[in-house]
Amino acid sequence: MPFPESPRVIYRQNPLEEVICQLKFPPILKIDAEPPSVFQDAIRGEYPFLQEVPAFALTLPAELASMIPGLAGAKSYLFESSDHVWKVTLNREFLSFSTTKYSRWEEFRERLLALIAHLQRIYEPPFFVRVGLRYRDTVKRSALNLQDVDWSELLQPWILGELSDPQVAPHVQQAFRDVLLSLELNGAQLRLRHGTVRAPAQEESTYAIDGDFFKDGPTETNHAVELLNGLNREAGNLFRWCITDRLHERLDPQLIAAP
Repeated sequence: MPFPESPRVIYRQNPLEEVICQLKFPPILKIDAEPPSVFQDAIRGEYPFLQEVPAFALTLPAELASMIPGLAGAKSYLFESSDHVWKVTLNREFLSFSTTKYSRWEEFRERLLALIAHLQRIYEPPFFVRVGLRYRDTVKRSALNLQDVDWSELLQPWILGELSDPQVAPHVQQAFRDVLLSLELNGAQLRLRHGTVRAPAQEESTYAIDGDFFKDGPTETNHAVELLNGLNREAGNLFRWCITDRLHERLDPQLIAAP
C-alpha cells in the first residue's frame, strides 16, 4: 500500500462529511421496465422514503442527457432513512449507498451487506464492473478551536504544496489538486482530490480531503465486501498520512480493534 499503516481509530471530532459506496454492474433493463417494488419491500423498514428521479440527474445536465438515445427514459430510485442520513440509490447500472453520519466501518458494512444480498436475490447481477468507496473529509479549523493556526501545523507538507511555505501561504487564494494513484490491492486505484474550499456565504476557508477508492473490471459479487474491507483500511491510512500529530490529537482519536 502507498500509505504507511496506521492504528485504526474513530475520531470523536469526526471530520467526515459523507461516505459513499457504489457498486456498478452490467445494465439490468428490468429496473427500468418495472418499479422495484420487491426491492422496496425488502428495505422499506430502514429506508421508508422514496423518490423517483431521472438517472441522468445524478450525473448529467438535462439538456445533455436528452441528446443521448435511451437515457431520457432511464430512472433512478432514491430510498432514504427516516432521518435522511442514510441513502440508497438504485438504477439499471448501479447500486449506491451513502451516509452523512458515519461512525465506523462495521455499521456501514452491515447495512451494505444487507443491500447486496437483496440486490443479488432480486436482480442477480452476474458480477460488478466497478467497486468504489469514497470518503469526503472537511477540516474546519473554527470547529476545532484552531482558527488562528496555520494549515502547515495541521496538514503534512506533501499535501499542502504552496501552503506549506509561511511566506507564500497568506497570499494563496485557492489551491486544489487532483491526483490518481495506483494501489497494491487487486488493481484498485485512488482518485485523491484535496485543497482549500470557501463557500460563497462563508468567511472561513476549510480544507477538503476527498478520497475516491475504486477498482474497475469484473469483481464477483461475493468478493466485493472483501475488496471494500481493504479499501476502507487504505482510506484510514490516507487520512492519517495527510494530517499532522497536532490535528490527529485535536480530532480526539479513539483506538479500536481491526475489523
